[in-house]
Amino acid sequence: MSAGVSVVQVPETLDAWRMVAARRRFEGSFPLSAMSRLGGSLADAEGECRFALEFGRDDTLQVPFAELSIQAGLPLVCQRSLARFVFAVESVQRLGLIRNEDEEAALPPGYEALLVPEDGQLRPLDLVEDELVLALPVVPVATDSEPVDRTWSAGEEEQQAASPFAALASLKKKQ
Repeated sequence: MSAGVSVVQVPETLDAWRMVAARRRFEGSFPLSAMSRLGGSLADAEGECRFALEFGRDDTLQVPFAELSIQAGLPLVCQRSLARFVFAVESVQRLGLIRNEDEEAALPPGYEALLVPEDGQLRPLDLVEDELVLALPVVPVATDSEPVDRTWSAGEEEQQAASPFAALASLKKKQ
């Protein structure tokens, strides 16, 4: 934890700009069942996500940021074995807080842009869920699953059916 940063319970919404000015830090957890957008990609909603959300300003450029650290085990279905497995997610993301899209170009390397709504209100649950959705693998595969190492060859009948010229050849034979 950074010096001078206070830790408090996580509210449902918070004012991003006030949190930056106060250098606030929040720690907590959300059940996976609370994340509706993530739910469709999970095998089930068992488990929770632990996170820390720290607000501040970059020491050199004074860029307002929210640093989000996440630890979660996401239950997924392996696409090789169709068995449930837990995909571990450990992520630290520094989000540069911007008021409009024009400010994105001024963010230093290593910052992801986070467009703050006009009212300045952010929902920590939404930030956490966004990062978990981005962490999902395109094709979930358990690390301990065995790769399928087989080749199947098509029979002669299948090869002829797949060939667009097979129909022409059969017509030519009939003439």
